[in-house]
Amino acid sequence: MNKPLLYAFILAFVGCSTEVKKSQNVFFAGEIINPTSEYVVLYKDEIVIDSAKLNDENKFSIELESVVEGLYHFDHHPELQYVYLEKGDSLLVRLNTNNFDESLIFSGRGKEINNFLLELFLSTEEEVPTIYSYARLDPMDFSNKIDSLRNIKTSTLNVLQKEAALSDNAIALAQASIDYNYYNYKEKYPFWHRRVSGKKSIPELDDDFYGYRENLDYNLDGLAYHRYYYNYLKSHIDNLAYMGCAKDCEGSHREIIGDKLHFNQHKLAVINDLVKTKNLRDNLFRSVAIYYLINIHDTTENIEAFIKDFQKYSSNNQHISEIEAVYEGVKNMQPNNKLPEVMVFDNGENLISLQEIAEKNKNVVFYFWSGTQEQHFKNIIRRVDELRSLHPEYTFIGINCNTEMKRWQAMLFTYDLDLDTQYRTDDFENLKYTLVIGGLNKGIITKNGRIVDAYADLYRSF
Repeated sequence: MNKPLLYAFILAFVGCSTEVKKSQNVFFAGEIINPTSEYVVLYKDEIVIDSAKLNDENKFSIELESVVEGLYHFDHHPELQYVYLEKGDSLLVRLNTNNFDESLIFSGRGKEINNFLLELFLSTEEEVPTIYSYARLDPMDFSNKIDSLRNIKTSTLNVLQKEAALSDNAIALAQASIDYNYYNYKEKYPFWHRRVSGKKSIPELDDDFYGYRENLDYNLDGLAYHRYYYNYLKSHIDNLAYMGCAKDCEGSHREIIGDKLHFNQHKLAVINDLVKTKNLRDNLFRSVAIYYLINIHDTTENIEAFIKDFQKYSSNNQHISEIEAVYEGVKNMQPNNKLPEVMVFDNGENLISLQEIAEKNKNVVFYFWSGTQEQHFKNIIRRVDELRSLHPEYTFIGINCNTEMKRWQAMLFTYDLDLDTQYRTDDFENLKYTLVIGGLNKGIITKNGRIVDAYADLYRSF
């Protein structure tokens, strides 16, 4: 982040004084330009706190008699963003869904901490390529770069503290956001360095490189849904699992990473040893399970072994129904099976099953796109046009995810897509788990109504 610009940003929104919060109530309202849903839904962790329907001017308002001070998020399907709420806040948001995060701005009581957290999020998203380029450096130089960036952000927070009456909790959350984001880069460094340097082993790291670990708390359940803390712990657990396996199992880098079952079993064991608080423990176990099931297309025998270990460590996981749904999806998407019973809408808003579509055509490639990811959509359409020329024996069927009906129909006409080969779903969560979709480059190939390859990639499988 450009430091002078960030100072100017903060000062512009802080002003000369901060209004004293007197009421216990919280008012959260705003305006959504180009809405993609009729509602704004406010969550605390995974629990719906309240919701509001947009009026004719695309405005909404939510009033709460009291709140647990802390981090929330608001959802305007399919997008979401964090918001920090305290008693007495009267917070207004304004955004344009065409550029959701970048256009978002907060005003009113509570604006200072929320604009800071938002700007922090945007700046950290932008700096990832630069930090990845630093991975070529030796450990000391990389560490110095990261520490310098972290210190700049902390100095910016210190300026904000002097200009605005932030609570201790708000300051602690902002500092955690800064710290764990940069600690995450250090956990990733040895693997990034190996990749960009072309070396066969990871670099030697002294104790000072991971000095922050001395004060690491694995049980901050209040941060179980905090993006930076949670992402840090995932990287840290990956790191510990790898190092533990390298030491105790004596495998090469390729062997450790290549044995997906063994490596992910190590991660489950690390979480079980270190994390004791319920929400955080459940979330981390879920993360490992969902990633393994959706992205690692392992054998049936290995998947069963993984699920057995998962159930041993986390049989009462609050996400167990979701994980079981994905597990069932993996089993159902094996070659020569029929497609699961998934219904989609055609252009006339009629429901039809994917299996019926597959049976109508001898060879089918199902592909997926979203109206909220316009560049990806353009790339996919271009790639499908190429594949259609190269493989005329296939019928390519597009499945749209998370786009409102009228907007979807408008995109079909704008890009002159064949209406007979385009469908949409308004329940992407069910589609994702049932069809085991790890990313929107996925393709599903069927022949005569039977699955040939449930995990094809539009860019690599043809």
